Amino acid sequence: MPLTPSSPLSLSDRLALQRTRLANERTLLTYVRTSLALVGFGLALLQFHPGRGGRLGYSALAVAGLVLLVGLVRFRAHRRQLLNCQYLPEAD
Repeated sequence: MPLTPSSPLSLSDRLALQRTRLANERTLLTYVRTSLALVGFGLALLQFHPGRGGRLGYSALAVAGLVLLVGLVRFRAHRRQLLNCQYLPEAD
């Protein structure tokens, strides 16, 4: 049964929503951390091996941007679901 904005949430439901919000933020920070590690790896390759590591370095930078973008999209989608108190079923 979906919750409507007018229906009051019990204490356990409010705490569960807060835990889920915090988990969503931790997941976003994990994406950011992974992206920063890839940026560092890519820049190190470009700095120390410009000839041989150039293509791999630029690829790592591109993947870092992609990882960050995916993390932001997932964070915003889950935040929107939490604000609406509606969860979409997980696709298998």
